[in-house]
Amino acid sequence: MRYRLLGALAALLALSGCTSMEGGVATGPNGQQPANAKITAVPAANAKDVSVAEPVKITVADGTLTQVALTSPEGKEVAGKLADDKLSWASTEPLGYGKTYNWVAKATDADSRTAELKGAFTTVTPDKQVRTTINPIDDAIVGVGMPISLKFDSPPKDRAAVQKALTVTTSKGEVEGSWGWLSDRQVDWRPKEYWPADITVTVTAKLYGVHYGGGAYGRADLTTKFSIGRNQVTKIHTPDHQMVVYRNGAQVASYPSSNGKDADPNLNTPNGTLIIMTQEPIGDFSNPQYGYTNVKKKWSLRISNHGEYIHENEENHANIGKVNSSHGCVNLFEADAKAYFDSSLIGDPVEITGSQANMPTTSDVNDWLFSWDQWKNMSAIK
Repeated sequence: MRYRLLGALAALLALSGCTSMEGGVATGPNGQQPANAKITAVPAANAKDVSVAEPVKITVADGTLTQVALTSPEGKEVAGKLADDKLSWASTEPLGYGKTYNWVAKATDADSRTAELKGAFTTVTPDKQVRTTINPIDDAIVGVGMPISLKFDSPPKDRAAVQKALTVTTSKGEVEGSWGWLSDRQVDWRPKEYWPADITVTVTAKLYGVHYGGGAYGRADLTTKFSIGRNQVTKIHTPDHQMVVYRNGAQVASYPSSNGKDADPNLNTPNGTLIIMTQEPIGDFSNPQYGYTNVKKKWSLRISNHGEYIHENEENHANIGKVNSSHGCVNLFEADAKAYFDSSLIGDPVEITGSQANMPTTSDVNDWLFSWDQWKNMSAIK
């Protein structure tokens, strides 16, 4: 009987003498009652397929945290922040895909007894990491019709998850707008009306760790900060043979023009609101289909990928301001083309009316060819 009592006493001392937690089981120092402090970790010990987009969180009840260390497989400690009240800690840098992290946390209770929690978890391993580009780029100055465009190297299946990771803010408060999917690999944001002039726009795409569906995840976060310039809108009513430029709503220039041939809808300068897409001091207009070879024109501004430009064409001098005779482009006198080129920004709107044909929505930049209601319906989030 004596040996049995000694054995029971030894077992009791072993249970009461430690306060660490290994995978969630409490132990503690010899000779002490277990600490009252209870440490909890999210994700829990031995968790698998943990999201890299969410911070690791360590919290304590009935105590205060005294030490937290989260370590990568390479032995590097992950950055984190302890709350001022010392009741919680959260990681502040992203985790890596497909890695096992170890953590250890210590806390003390009101009686200065120490509790410890240890554990490990493994983050998700994507089947594919999807790369994304964003436009406009940092520090660009663009016109009031410029959309924000994200393009993906593989189609995201969960478009709503993508959109939830995107935010647009401006230096002058909220601007009403919406995201719209122009293809399975491209989502654009445009305002309901043209951008306010002279503002700064910041776009944040928190895409790293976002599950796009089918085992594909975002490869990296993206940001861009660009500026909207002055408000300049160009209006072309094709039967008038004039291109009129407005700045802040007031007319600042009117240039004689020759537009696409009126009689042939295939050669019209089509109706629609477009934007200036590129600025090319010398544009190449060679087109063997129409017998054009080595045709170069100065001060060329692309307004669609359907083939339309605004450019000088002194070879068509006799028709400019009088007859629509081009194959869809807007022809100007050289001096006028140079003046307009110098006044323009990428993203300036060009509003075309009066033609028999409408611009097809197959152009790469077609955001303003849709009504506002149509555009909102192109969002994955209704």
